[in-house]
Amino acid sequence: MIQIPAVSVSVKPLFGVLVVSLSVLLAISVLAPRSIFSQTSFSSLSREGFDIWSVRRMVEWRPCKWWLQGHLTALPEKSNGYIRIDCYGGLNQMRRDLCDGVGIARLLNATLVMPKFEVAAYWNESSGFADVFDVDYFIQQMTGFVRVAKELPPEFASKEPFSVDCSKRKGQFDYLESVLPFLLKHHYISITPAMSQRRDRYPEYAKAALCQGCYSALRLTKSLEKKASELLLAIPKPFLALHLRFEPDMVAYSQCEYSGLSPSSMEAIEAARGDKKPWTADLAKIWRRRGKCPLTPRETAFILKALRIPTDTHIYLAAGDGVMEIEGLTSVYTNVVTKSVLLSGEDFKSMHGNTKAALDYYVSINSDAYMATYFGNMDKMVAAMRAFNGLYKTLFLSRRAFSELIYKGLRGKRLMRALWEAHRDDFVMGIGSALPDCFCEFKL
Repeated sequence: MIQIPAVSVSVKPLFGVLVVSLSVLLAISVLAPRSIFSQTSFSSLSREGFDIWSVRRMVEWRPCKWWLQGHLTALPEKSNGYIRIDCYGGLNQMRRDLCDGVGIARLLNATLVMPKFEVAAYWNESSGFADVFDVDYFIQQMTGFVRVAKELPPEFASKEPFSVDCSKRKGQFDYLESVLPFLLKHHYISITPAMSQRRDRYPEYAKAALCQGCYSALRLTKSLEKKASELLLAIPKPFLALHLRFEPDMVAYSQCEYSGLSPSSMEAIEAARGDKKPWTADLAKIWRRRGKCPLTPRETAFILKALRIPTDTHIYLAAGDGVMEIEGLTSVYTNVVTKSVLLSGEDFKSMHGNTKAALDYYVSINSDAYMATYFGNMDKMVAAMRAFNGLYKTLFLSRRAFSELIYKGLRGKRLMRALWEAHRDDFVMGIGSALPDCFCEFKL
């Protein structure tokens, strides 16, 4: 028999150790980060692992001081003329054009005319700027940043502006050397900003105008904001807004091939392809490994599980009506809601593409958390607005990481673990959570 030696222990020190130990455990249980979606106990989380939102961040993006501190370069006494920004595409593409246009107007010392939203049959759209955004609020918020005219003076009111091609203009000197002469000559011009702007080349006063116009001055009309607020209230809380891009046009544009899709999905993709034929053989593999292929709903659900998002999480699907293969998501995450379900039938039928997109945007920037399977115009704007409002539970699902890991042969739990690590690192460093044009890194 093994003899256990007697040990003499002082009661007071032992009591002190117990008190300290209990205090530490209590502090941990109170202060440890808990996910907004987790309904389980601390001990359960310790055993199963925290979800992605519980990871401590090292970097956040906040509005740059040169934009918010208010020391603006004064507007010149006299304007060089009037500029109308002609915007094309869906709401968020037009919003991007408008943001760039505001910066260009300030750069050229021009007076900004209310933007023109071009009618786009493809987007089922006929609404204008004033149908979506509060014009008076926009003008008020831009005071000191750039001149804005609600109406043109009589000599220009009945005329169409002189159209200037800006498709190849990218930086400050492009506009000053090639566009300003037309403004000085005609006094009233229209432009559509180039797709790839070099905003880093703008002087700070022009960048500040762009940032103010983009993130502080655009507020929905009162009627649209009321409807958006009602939609937000109808969504069970807390909830994750998920921007899922798997529509026929998106898949066709990507030139990616998919196996295992339903016949109806395949037909819809083929109908949307037009001249864009899918890549084949080695080119298809390279394209997919570069992260160019949209995630399917089933792949999205797999990544969400890898990030330990509970399957009973309430999810608002911020997407168009044409998302294919949605059962791949809803069979795993059963609490998925859409605006078409939450809004009354008549309300929804009467809405155009811009107003529907505005509702998704409003809900997304006010959601408890936001994830996107793409890094498009809406995603960039939503991420930046959430950073502007101090909401940092924002993450872009990595198509490239998913494809690379699949290519390396990872499956099941090994794949889930690798996906967790890849997205954890992105979240820790704040990758994709804001655009560097108006936001600066803040190390925690």
